[in-house]
Amino acid sequence: MRSVALGFWIAGGSGLEADSEAGISHLLEHMLFRGSERYSSVEIDQIFDAMGSGLNAETDKEATSLSSRVLDTHLGRAFDVMSDMLWRPALEDLEAEREVVLQEIAAYEDDPQDQIFDRLAEAVFGRSALGRAVIGTPEVVSGIEDGQLRAFHDARYTPANVVIAAAGSLEHDEIVHMASESRPPAAGGDGAASGALAAPPFERRVRFQRKDTEQYHICIGGPGIARVDERRFALRVLEGVLGGTPSSRLFQEVRERRGLAYSVFSFSNLYASTGEVGIYVGTRPENLQDAVAVIAAEIERLTSDADPFEEDELVRSRECSKSALVLALESSAARMGRLGSSLLFDLPILSPEELMERIDAASAQQCAALARELFAGERLSVAGIGPDEDLFRKALAPLEELAGAPSGTSARAEPEPVR
Repeated sequence: MRSVALGFWIAGGSGLEADSEAGISHLLEHMLFRGSERYSSVEIDQIFDAMGSGLNAETDKEATSLSSRVLDTHLGRAFDVMSDMLWRPALEDLEAEREVVLQEIAAYEDDPQDQIFDRLAEAVFGRSALGRAVIGTPEVVSGIEDGQLRAFHDARYTPANVVIAAAGSLEHDEIVHMASESRPPAAGGDGAASGALAAPPFERRVRFQRKDTEQYHICIGGPGIARVDERRFALRVLEGVLGGTPSSRLFQEVRERRGLAYSVFSFSNLYASTGEVGIYVGTRPENLQDAVAVIAAEIERLTSDADPFEEDELVRSRECSKSALVLALESSAARMGRLGSSLLFDLPILSPEELMERIDAASAQQCAALARELFAGERLSVAGIGPDEDLFRKALAPLEELAGAPSGTSARAEPEPVR
């Protein structure tokens, strides 16, 4: 290939923020584009347009990344500009970029299909930083000052906290040379970011947000496993059976056979010390109770049967998981992302063959044990967005039965947070 995917990965995201900083990692990511010591904001845009390349950044709960994909002839130029943005951001025009982020928050608040996953995180992780939305809150973002932003950058954007990853048409020694040349002249301490995210204490909760929507958006989930847990490969296979593919149980039972929803699927998020599993469904009010009842029945089947899996569905899920992983690695951007995140989080960089071997090794017994642990009724919190809380809570009765408690009594209801 003639392309290179280049990325700078910074150890630090919303999960490591104090309450008074909620959203500062995301705001700082935006501010990187406002110019650097040697390049103005307009010049950065013009340079990447002239190279025919895009420049992207992303913040999540544990990392921030700055990345681009360029022709190999433009690698040196891209590296020079991106490293200057990272190490020496001007951090000017804060008020203008603050307004951009506040508009982004407003757009997010208008989209229940985005919000529902953060509502589930609130239910699963409570007041822990893991339960907060990465994007932050208008109250905190509005109050962040220049000095606070500069101090946050100087503390987090240090060489010890940054991984530089690249994949494609390049020589390794060339990247090493660029990296050593780009080091900030006075690296503000080489200490790594303060610790990994701790696993918060767990408690079942119900979160509901009233919004005039055409559908109810529902997430059911609980604490999962950490990213270093070797059972992560069995979890991929389990997800494929439950709700990760068109032939999965949830897709077939909820959508194909009964027409109760357009979108229904299972998902997971893996963090340093813990994780999250969940199921999403979006459905009209008249289908809400039936949709939740079908999902509850599938959870019960998964967790109560001594031998809950058919061999053919495990085979399909294993093959689907292997294909998804290996085919993705034919993209230079995906390879770069895997290198960057693996090094940042101290994960082994497995070859495609090793990945497939681990997925093939996920047995029916391992998947069943994992299902009984992660989807046990007493572990499952629920989040919902829709027009009528009473209808939502009435629909939860089958889930309360799974938890072994009378309807409405087993999970603690929390008031909607002020936004």
